[in-house]
Amino acid sequence: MLPALTLAAALSLAPAQPASSLTLTNLRATYGQLGPTRPTAKYLPGDIVYLSFDVEGVNIPKDGKARYTLTTDVKDKAGKVKSQGDPVPRTDFAPLGGGKVPVLTFATLGVDSEPGEYTLKVTATDTSVTDPAKQPTGSVEYKFEVLKPELGIVGVQVTSDKGGSFPTPTTGYVGQFLWIRYSAVGFKRDPAKKNQPDLKFEMTTLDEKGEPTLAAPLTYEAKALEDNQPVVTAWMYVPLTRTGKFTVRLKVTDNVAGKTATFELPIKAIAVEK
Repeated sequence: MLPALTLAAALSLAPAQPASSLTLTNLRATYGQLGPTRPTAKYLPGDIVYLSFDVEGVNIPKDGKARYTLTTDVKDKAGKVKSQGDPVPRTDFAPLGGGKVPVLTFATLGVDSEPGEYTLKVTATDTSVTDPAKQPTGSVEYKFEVLKPELGIVGVQVTSDKGGSFPTPTTGYVGQFLWIRYSAVGFKRDPAKKNQPDLKFEMTTLDEKGEPTLAAPLTYEAKALEDNQPVVTAWMYVPLTRTGKFTVRLKVTDNVAGKTATFELPIKAIAVEK
């Protein structure tokens, strides 16, 4: 069973007049709220579905505040509702005008999510129109697959702070810090060691030629967890000290099961404009 969805949204840039309907376009799934596009729609239990799309037709009144609701629901392949949320009211300041509203949403998958195909539907409703019967609305659907549980790296996101409160793109200026937050799922526990895991996290930074930029990877170990803790989260930070394109290679080793999982995240550092 999928848990209730956790939804975040950010709006800016909208037209001046209400429309008879909203159009949700440019849908893409990303790693993190502002990260690169995912190449596939396959997720492990415990991962996070991040979606980015544009809403066209939202009304911005004279006060510059977009008033709307977002509703999400998830259905399995047979059409059975697995998770359904109530409309979430939002009010966002959109002072720049324009014709599109960028929206960011995310849905957290439980570690007990059943493998299979699902459809996540997001519906936006413009509540600046007082008559509910005339409120412009629109929706978009994203089909994805939950895989069988196995060792993997999930929930990759990049922020400008260790706490994960301020999402940032994977392209930044020299002098910035990128905090990379990610989690391991599907690991085993050792009955001979009080049912504890034995995990080793590694981060290797590679240059544009694929060569490591340091002599050894940064490491972090997790060997003591609560019995009911199915996810282990790690943080690594990358100061952008010089321009160029790089790859951050994340690796987790489950020494109990004798398995490893890796994930590669492209990043880019550019010079500050003079």
